[in-house]
Amino acid sequence: MTTNRIVIGGASGFLGSRLREELTADGWQVATIGRSGADASWDDPAAILRLVDGADAVIGLAGKSVDCRYNDANRTEILRSRVETTRALATAIAASERPPAVWLNASTATIYRHAMDRPQTESTGELGSGFSVDIARNWEREFFAPELPDTRRVALRIAIALGDGPATNMLFRLARLGVGGPQFDGPWFRHRRYRGIGSDPTEPAGHGWHRTRGRQRFSWVHVDDVVGAVRFALATDSLAGPVNVASPGASDNRTVMRAMRRTVGAWFGLPAFRWMLEPATWVLRTESEMVLKSRWVASEKLLAAGYEFRWPELEPALRDIYAGRRAGSARSAAATPGSAATPGSAATPNPNPPD
Repeated sequence: MTTNRIVIGGASGFLGSRLREELTADGWQVATIGRSGADASWDDPAAILRLVDGADAVIGLAGKSVDCRYNDANRTEILRSRVETTRALATAIAASERPPAVWLNASTATIYRHAMDRPQTESTGELGSGFSVDIARNWEREFFAPELPDTRRVALRIAIALGDGPATNMLFRLARLGVGGPQFDGPWFRHRRYRGIGSDPTEPAGHGWHRTRGRQRFSWVHVDDVVGAVRFALATDSLAGPVNVASPGASDNRTVMRAMRRTVGAWFGLPAFRWMLEPATWVLRTESEMVLKSRWVASEKLLAAGYEFRWPELEPALRDIYAGRRAGSARSAAATPGSAATPGSAATPNPNPPD
């Protein structure tokens, strides 16, 4: 157990709230920076400095969710919310009389190219192009640019995090409704939403589609291992620079959706082609890139440093998440006056659901 102090910027989201809970349980004194209900707000640099100066560690997680339409307003806010909060932390660390020994900052595995030929590692990975990649480039550039000689910095390039969050729950919902089949890329009308940052705003970027046949790669990580990787990075002085956070059990879209169906006990799942996905994502106010880009990432640095993933395989990870989600729903129902639910009655899914 430790009594060290840690500052988390952006502790209200899916990952941030979980990390706050786990690190507090570990014995850390956790202070937070956020928009409301935090110990300091992002528009108060003096308060941020008071928290950061003398802290043992800082974690930056702030940023608008990318689960939205990439219209001009959202594109601007996705970039601003990452770059400006990262700059605020860097400014506070640079001004500190006792700067933190380590600063972990969120990044994303989406920084790499559409990859179906080989996994992208920290040493051999190739960066991609377009809006999502440019967001990650600018985020990391802001993180590593300042001279902070007394603070070790780690950019956590996190793969798709599986847990009781909106993305995972949406996939479970699709599987239960019978539309949890693979997603197929294909031609579509050209548009400007995926254009790179700084490119001509009048030039359509299109989608640059790939004939994946539902085999686009899907790199993922259980939220338990996000927490585990953060703990490991805080304690491992040899870790610095970009660090991929992705389970060794990388899968593909077709296999992921089949595992989702097996987990929820669904007998079938209708496939979705690009011409079906685009209207659906417009209604859902998200982007088809979320499921069509091939993300194949390997955690070279973490594994070399000795980290052991708690959840290295996809299907056991999904079963754990789904069981926990159902158990939480059962507890909520049991706590509601007049509910007929029995606590724990829905906690465990069918151990042998159909393929």
